[in-house]
Amino acid sequence: MGTAATGDAQHLEAPGCAVLVVGCGNLLRGDDGVGPVLVRHLWERGVPRGARLVDGGTAGMDVAFQMRGAERVVIIDAAATGSAPGTIFKVPATELVDLPPLQGLHTHSFRWDHAVAFARWALGEDCPTDITVYLVEVQGVELGAGLSAPVQAAMELVIDRIEADHLAALRPAAAPEVTVEFTADGYLRLDAALAASRFPSDAVTALVRDDDLWLIPLRGPRSGGLLLKQRNPAGDRSLLIREVIADRAISGVAGAFWDDATKSLRIPLPGRREPPG
Repeated sequence: MGTAATGDAQHLEAPGCAVLVVGCGNLLRGDDGVGPVLVRHLWERGVPRGARLVDGGTAGMDVAFQMRGAERVVIIDAAATGSAPGTIFKVPATELVDLPPLQGLHTHSFRWDHAVAFARWALGEDCPTDITVYLVEVQGVELGAGLSAPVQAAMELVIDRIEADHLAALRPAAAPEVTVEFTADGYLRLDAALAASRFPSDAVTALVRDDDLWLIPLRGPRSGGLLLKQRNPAGDRSLLIREVIADRAISGVAGAFWDDATKSLRIPLPGRREPPG
């Protein structure tokens, strides 16, 4: 015997965000995968609150529905115009008015421009109007190949532009002078704001130079270095530093400052170096 459903109807929608970054393309075909590869690199560098990254792959219709609720959208895809490999084309929202018709489309011909056109048809007023597209000219799309050198270089430039124009404003403000804590068991503790603003990838290089402990942010774990591990739900981080300062007896709170010249957090070490035994 069936039962009647009760309660309000539920509508499943993509969560809203300030910035949606979508990488389109086929990872299995060389430079055609520049969009998804770029999204992976952005993820490793740290995603600020308010941003959402999507590997759109070749599923253009899924990309269209991912746009719902986003204030700004950035799409990255490959291009094959005959230009020099690695050439970057930026297509601002104002030039996306005249898009191709949707009639006769199927999944194998669904490009980024079709995704935007389909989003406008499917989402109506819920479709974002602030959409920017970056296209990177391919060198080769052979099955199983990686990104070519020109496309890799172009991808890094696009990453820098997305960070500057879309993600930087979402990251917490970084104070020039802060405090950190050395623990008796060899860890260095950083509060959530400091970690998120200066070390968004949670990967660092740590070294002692000029009686200062230098923490240098890395682009991601694949770069090596040490990991900042999350200590609590608030987002505070903890870094095992014992081996870096093995011959110093340091404990307690210490002042630190950001050095723009070296792009590092410098912590004057309060303890004197112990003589070798």
